[in-house]
Amino acid sequence: MLNVAMLSKWHVHAEGYANQVLKTGKARITAVWDEDADRGSQWAAQLGCSFEKDLDALLSRDDVDAVVCDAPTTMHRDVMVKAALAGKHIFTEKAMAPTVAECEDIARAVEKTGVTFVISLPQRTTPVIQLARKMIKNGEFGKISLVRIRNGHDGVSGGWLPEYWFDESKTGGGALMDLGCHPMYTSCYLLGKPVRITSLLTSPFGTKVDESATASIEFENGAVCTCETSFVTYNTPGAVEIYGSDATLLAYGRDVKLKTKSLGKYTNEYIVPTLPEALPMPVEMFVDACINKTGSPEGFGVQDGIDLTRLLENAYISNRENRIVTL
Repeated sequence: MLNVAMLSKWHVHAEGYANQVLKTGKARITAVWDEDADRGSQWAAQLGCSFEKDLDALLSRDDVDAVVCDAPTTMHRDVMVKAALAGKHIFTEKAMAPTVAECEDIARAVEKTGVTFVISLPQRTTPVIQLARKMIKNGEFGKISLVRIRNGHDGVSGGWLPEYWFDESKTGGGALMDLGCHPMYTSCYLLGKPVRITSLLTSPFGTKVDESATASIEFENGAVCTCETSFVTYNTPGAVEIYGSDATLLAYGRDVKLKTKSLGKYTNEYIVPTLPEALPMPVEMFVDACINKTGSPEGFGVQDGIDLTRLLENAYISNRENRIVTL
């Protein structure tokens, strides 16, 4: 049984991760730390575990093998470097940190101690992305020219995101730093190495962070991915569109359809493809990797976190300086 400590309930996904840890049946939560002592002690009581006000004290405990980091994004470097140097395996919410320099500090600590590190990149596990990745590897799209990926919700316009979500000193950014991670890390998973990025960020509802964002990324293979995200769109279905010289894949929520040149002799209509099984969720991968000592799973490790932050950091630079950034 893996002993896990929850590091902060700041992130809106923290409770979900705690539930996922327990749902594995292979891990238990033994302690909570939170930069907000009142919030943390209340959460520890709900989870039936102890609360540690001091992070160093928690990390020195023998009944903590691993940690789940849901602290403010701007605290990630300090929290995770300490956790790694204490020999604790690390699962973290995205983004890994606001800057590549901070990510590299975490990476050095992880490499030095050899702990398992997993970052939450859940869209990579989904059936449609697994199908698309397999088709790309098999060359079934031919030459891909354009990919479009969208994630959005109405957290600002619907008024349900907490006020602290708009404090850049804690979040490191707005919609792009949060939901915008999903299209970005998915684009790299599908298309490989990015070479240039440009972005446009707006705040139509007037909060102090970006509420809507679009980034266009050019990849080494010549494909361009448009990554779209928003805190101000109502009932937005997740969207994945892949346009190649030999095939087109369109996915909107659970509606997935495919048209390929190879099927043209049979039908000119879109077909509904058979989707593969989803991969396990990142939390489940993390628990299994820690127990089985198999290391970070492919596509969810330190380098994946660094690659995502490189895109995020340069997208903010692009918007701020009104220019295309070479990566």
